[in-house]
Amino acid sequence: MTRLNSTVGTNTYERVKRDVIFGDLAPGAKLKLDSLRKTYGASVSTLREILNRLASEGFVVAAEQRGFFVKPVSQDDLVEVANLRILLECSALETSIRAGDTEWEGRLVAAHHKLQLVEQKMLSGDHSQKELWKRYDWEFHQALISACNSQNLLALHGTIFEKYLRYQMLVLTFRGENAAAEHRDMLDAALERDTTAAIDVLETHIRKGLEHTLSAMNQSPLWQS
Repeated sequence: MTRLNSTVGTNTYERVKRDVIFGDLAPGAKLKLDSLRKTYGASVSTLREILNRLASEGFVVAAEQRGFFVKPVSQDDLVEVANLRILLECSALETSIRAGDTEWEGRLVAAHHKLQLVEQKMLSGDHSQKELWKRYDWEFHQALISACNSQNLLALHGTIFEKYLRYQMLVLTFRGENAAAEHRDMLDAALERDTTAAIDVLETHIRKGLEHTLSAMNQSPLWQS
């Protein structure tokens, strides 16, 4: 992986990646270096490094002789990403529950509290903070597995979660009270150290989210054949 050698480069990388994940840079869009230079205020050489890094992570496609493109979306890719998330996150959750201490419990309760507050706003019909909602969603799921004691597993899961999130952000896929209830059930099972129940709820949560996202996106022109 290319290493960016400046704070500006790192910040720009985070901005470009965020814009890919949240759909501001649309699936399949050509990433023209001159346009990106004007938008992000970074040099062409820095942007080329960033796009090569994002290509290595699976968010951008580097087409020989044609330049860079935002990776297109597909139903098969989404299903694969969701299955990988289940594999990684359920494994990490099992270890995390067994190893978690009181500090882990505190992080988990705090993360759920923030997520629950935003979910309550969403349930009331206020969808104006969807980026904050997904950030708190990520923080809750990360807190769940944070005691797994494997930085490699956490890093792999982080990349897969971001790919899954990208699909969710192409449509507003809040499943309402069902999703909020699943988060509460995961919290309760984790704090009770009920590994089986926590994993069952987590897998259901991801699979229901997958079904919901597929249903929403099948009504859009975003799928690539």
